Amino acid sequence: MSDIAGTKPALRWVVHASVIFLVVLWVVPTLGLLISSFRTADQIATSGWWKSLFPSEQNLTLRSAPPDTQVLENGIYVIEGNLFDAGTSAMISQWGVSSRAVDAFVPGDTAELRRGGTITVDAQGNYRMENSEEFTGSRGARVFVTAELPPEFTLANYHKVLLAEDSSDSMGRAFFNTLTVTIPATIIPILVAAFAAYALAWMDFPGRALLIAAVVGLLVVPLQLALIPLLKFHLNIGIGKGYLGVWMAHTGFGMPLAIYLLRNYMAGLPRDLIENARVDGATEFQIFTKLILPLSFPALASFAIFQFLWTWNDLLVAKVFLIDASGQTTVMTNQIVELLGTRGGNWEILATAAFVSIAVPLIVFFAMQKYLVRGLLAGSVK
Repeated sequence: MSDIAGTKPALRWVVHASVIFLVVLWVVPTLGLLISSFRTADQIATSGWWKSLFPSEQNLTLRSAPPDTQVLENGIYVIEGNLFDAGTSAMISQWGVSSRAVDAFVPGDTAELRRGGTITVDAQGNYRMENSEEFTGSRGARVFVTAELPPEFTLANYHKVLLAEDSSDSMGRAFFNTLTVTIPATIIPILVAAFAAYALAWMDFPGRALLIAAVVGLLVVPLQLALIPLLKFHLNIGIGKGYLGVWMAHTGFGMPLAIYLLRNYMAGLPRDLIENARVDGATEFQIFTKLILPLSFPALASFAIFQFLWTWNDLLVAKVFLIDASGQTTVMTNQIVELLGTRGGNWEILATAAFVSIAVPLIVFFAMQKYLVRGLLAGSVK
């Protein structure tokens, strides 16, 4: 009796649990990436993002003030100060003056410096260096500390990623390059596929069934099979290695899904509406522009979401059809790959770059998600 209309399925809780599991599986890594993008390198290296709101113990390499700040007190040269930046509240548990013994001393102990003199460090990071002779050198003494630091969040990662002067580290140019690729590569196939879908749905002409079968068949053809032949064709006609070439490539690869999706939706529209328009003297173009397109907006938006997300996150097509040694046309996915090579240890930079890359697709998806299901179910029910 559980499958009778109006009754609740016996396994409904399984469906709900599965949905919740998938949502958590998707949201948790995204949340972790967002939090990590605001953390410093030391915090990421010492604790997970789920501990970002709690103090963390970190091993730091700090320096005292330079020798030119020393003062002479009763025949003793003295340098005083605090190892931490102004406003930083930290508690030191261990410290040292050698990288081989970073935990040799506890707060309040006095250590001998390699270049002469002594240094005393307390738990708050206050230090006092003393020497009977003048301190020399251009930099202060190195002090290795193990300290418990409060949670810290910063926008410096985003400033470095988006506004870096070094173009090899900046995602700003790559962000606009990706928009330059994605927007035309989303609009062009929609415009072309809409005309084709209307013709396949509502116009009678020889070979229509074969064309529909060909479109369905192209849905299962891997794009990797067409990369090299298409690149050679683009190079022969002079549009390879540029924006036009990558636009045409994305248009070709996205066209089968666009035609299939839009044709199914348009075929499900009321036939009486189309026939009445023809009786009233409307041309096929007028029917298409004034009736079909406005009514097909859910399907158009649904495909736009798919095409935008696929093009924005694409790396393979951009690698093949958009090669530029100077980096002027590098897209975000390729820029992140380069950051992995040059900044493999800078997880804060990688986390920030990755979140910048997924921010726009998230906005697009949530803004247009109400049309997604309506478009995907197009033509499934008569």
